Amino acid sequence: MSDQEPERITIIASSFSAAALEHHRGRMSARGYLMDGPILERKFMLSEGVEPAKDMFEGKTMFSVSFVKREQAKSE
Repeated sequence: MSDQEPERITIIASSFSAAALEHHRGRMSARGYLMDGPILERKFMLSEGVEPAKDMFEGKTMFSVSFVKREQAKSE
């Protein structure tokens, strides 16, 4: 990956609180990111092509929050 920050970042955490803390701990605002929607509890699966998707995190639901660069958010 390049030295440039990606346009979007998604944090996956084991609790709502841990996901919410990443906004502050990760200094997301100072780095130019806005939250791109609410923190949601989801089940994650990974697909690597031909094989059926497999559960991530042993099938346990996790909380996710996505961030988008301010410039990207304005153009959408």
